Amino acid sequence: YLSEIDVQIADANKIEESQTEITNLLLSLHNISDASSADFNISNQSDLLETITSTTQTLTILLGAIAGISLLVGGIGIMNMMLTTVTERTREIGLRKAIGATGDDVSMQFLTESVALTFSGGLIGVILGWGVSFLINYFAITTTTVSVGSVLLAAGVSAGIGIIFGYYPAKRAAKMNPIEALRYE
Repeated sequence: YLSEIDVQIADANKIEESQTEITNLLLSLHNISDASSADFNISNQSDLLETITSTTQTLTILLGAIAGISLLVGGIGIMNMMLTTVTERTREIGLRKAIGATGDDVSMQFLTESVALTFSGGLIGVILGWGVSFLINYFAITTTTVSVGSVLLAAGVSAGIGIIFGYYPAKRAAKMNPIEALRYE
């Protein structure tokens, strides 16, 4: 009884031909006339590579979906926080507009705060990522690297989330009537 036989082919162009010859030889040695009822399995490294590639693509899509959902939830949290900030600072907004600030000035203020908030969260995430990478390398689990491109991508995504989800609260603040904002309790 054998559990495995490994065969190495010298010419990569003859893998399929060799696989067919080995299959036919084993079928005749096992006295099997129908290949579908074979009591053995033949695979090559390209089959294994194809399986690994398929699994990797599936995991990449899954992790991308999880990251997308996390960004959406985080963005909604930022928007809610900024809407609360706008509500709490209604009198300040009214005062700024009453002394000459334009709607664009107020909008830019809240957009800047939103971007600063998300960017600082992104910075904390990058620092934690570098720390985890260092610990993984230190304990020799595997070799990891943090590229400058991934750090720039994280910073860009953080700023983008701040702009996208901070836009509505900033516009809401910019459209406030200064007289009614000053009366707000």
